[in-house]
Amino acid sequence: MKFHFKGEMTELMPGIQALSQELGFSVADDGLTVEVHQSADTDELKIGLKQGAAYIHYGQKHQFFRGLGLLLQHGIHGEAFDLREKQQFDTIGPMFDLSRNAVLTVDSFKLMLNKMALMGLNTVMLYMEDTYAIDGEPYFGYMRGRYTQAELKMIDDYADQFGIEAFPSIQTLAHLEEFLKWQPVWEYRDTKGALLVGENQTDHLIGKMIEAASSPFRSRKIHIGMDEAEELGRGKYLDRNGYRSRFDIMTEHLEKVLDYSRRRGLKPMMWSDMFLKLASDNGSEYYDKETKIPEEMLRRIPKDVDMVYWDYVHMEPADYEKSIAQHRPLGNNLVFAGAVWIFNTFGVNYGLSLNASNTALQVCKKEGIREVYATMWGDDGNEGNPFAALLGLQLYAEHAYSELEPDREYLAERVKFCTGIEANAFLQLKDLDETPGSEPDNRKQSNPSKFLLYQDVLLGLFDKQIEGLEMAEHYEQVERKMSSSRNKDAVLDYLFDVPEKLCGVLKLKSTIGIELKQAYDSKDKETLRHAATVSLPAIAEAVRELRNAHRIQWLRMFKPFGWEVLDIRYGGVINRLDTATYRLLDYVEDRIERIEELEQERLLYSSVNRFENKGVGWCSYYYRMASPNAFFHVINPF
Repeated sequence: MKFHFKGEMTELMPGIQALSQELGFSVADDGLTVEVHQSADTDELKIGLKQGAAYIHYGQKHQFFRGLGLLLQHGIHGEAFDLREKQQFDTIGPMFDLSRNAVLTVDSFKLMLNKMALMGLNTVMLYMEDTYAIDGEPYFGYMRGRYTQAELKMIDDYADQFGIEAFPSIQTLAHLEEFLKWQPVWEYRDTKGALLVGENQTDHLIGKMIEAASSPFRSRKIHIGMDEAEELGRGKYLDRNGYRSRFDIMTEHLEKVLDYSRRRGLKPMMWSDMFLKLASDNGSEYYDKETKIPEEMLRRIPKDVDMVYWDYVHMEPADYEKSIAQHRPLGNNLVFAGAVWIFNTFGVNYGLSLNASNTALQVCKKEGIREVYATMWGDDGNEGNPFAALLGLQLYAEHAYSELEPDREYLAERVKFCTGIEANAFLQLKDLDETPGSEPDNRKQSNPSKFLLYQDVLLGLFDKQIEGLEMAEHYEQVERKMSSSRNKDAVLDYLFDVPEKLCGVLKLKSTIGIELKQAYDSKDKETLRHAATVSLPAIAEAVRELRNAHRIQWLRMFKPFGWEVLDIRYGGVINRLDTATYRLLDYVEDRIERIEELEQERLLYSSVNRFENKGVGWCSYYYRMASPNAFFHVINPF
């Protein structure tokens, strides 16, 4: 398809050229005439085709690229159409977690920005705990795939051609474990993850962090973190200064961070949870509906920092309305952050993500919140990836241009155009965790796709949790459906290599521990011999195929740093399968009298019934999935 654009195109042409190859169009004098006009109404977007000519009337630069996508989507067959949209949020876009091993390459980031441009998103937050370079701090992001200043500038330049504002999200208080673990920088450390505030060297470091993180970007926004700092003042700080209230320590430190930001002309925002927690009865509850922030606290909280209220799980409007009302007395500009759940899983919890996001975004519109983000955290090693979350991002985009909740059929049409992947294909990713025994829409965030892969077949830590559930049959069915719905011509089809092969592993491995225990208890040595010589080697081969697919995907998307963690995890699974084979053969061939691991009674991993807690189960950490024994024992010298 060829287009001939008429209008002021100077600022738009770089973005047009960047999208032309991906979308299969060219710019030519003999192409379809497209009248391009920037209107005074910054929220309005008009796109149409009639009588052999097209038009895109937009208020802001990013809207033009959404309009271009809509023109291609609706005008491909030459039929007349007229669309009118009104932007509901001033700012909307994703937050990518670039701190938990998976650091997107610049080329991957550009591909993601292409998709965002077509959706009409206009901002992107780069969450970087220590994955950006700081002059004079060689251990900051050491061997972690940190971005150079030049790489961040390339990302910013590429985003800007679409009218997308890129800006950094850093940590200036806690969540700095990966930096503070190095002995040469312990002068900065209060506890394993929190900075030693109130010290000159720490203040100097904060200044360098803010300068290094913000310099590559055009935007004057910066997210300064400050969340989940429960450890604040409880380590070396306590030894040096005695007990002081966390609120006093935090507000003093916040003023210093804000002062550094003000000097650089930056507009800071921070997570709001610590203030709500400190005001709660037990000092740690973020969502306590009875919490009221005392007047003394309200008076001392600085007002020139935006408060980011994060909420990833609630399904009812009243929950969001109550939390927003609790934030209002702060007097700070309020920003909302929801989530697309790629946390601690190989899939995407779309059942929870889509429903919670729908509710949250409709409440934000009603409450007049004008700035929203979709977080995509990568907790515990980042087995998943942000490209799998594109259906969730599409939902955010469609909310941004509709007063009402977007129609699911229209959402499906849009995501197919913007990504090349069917909505139903994306939705299959939820079935990695939405298994027999899970809550409806997996509301309690069960993650069997991860713990059933990593759990040991002889120890069976989660076997009692899934006892009686048809897990093997479920994964076999998901594998079959996923395989039959693949579109090998789609650029992003490779996203499904890993989940499909994971299903191939779990249809064999998910219940093998239960089968081994039953055979052992009944002294069925023939079944144990078959497991040792046939079943376990087949599982090991399936794990090797999964690892290979995952390695190809990782190195295509991310910098290589961090992959070694998953290499080690896969190696652990394979080696433990080998040991299980060795132990079983020793037993069935009478070289040992018993298998102590299989002698042990199986207990529930969770202390309460699975349906009252986390569906079929939830575990946040690989090392707790793989073994009940100590992976490490650390003494923190302060």
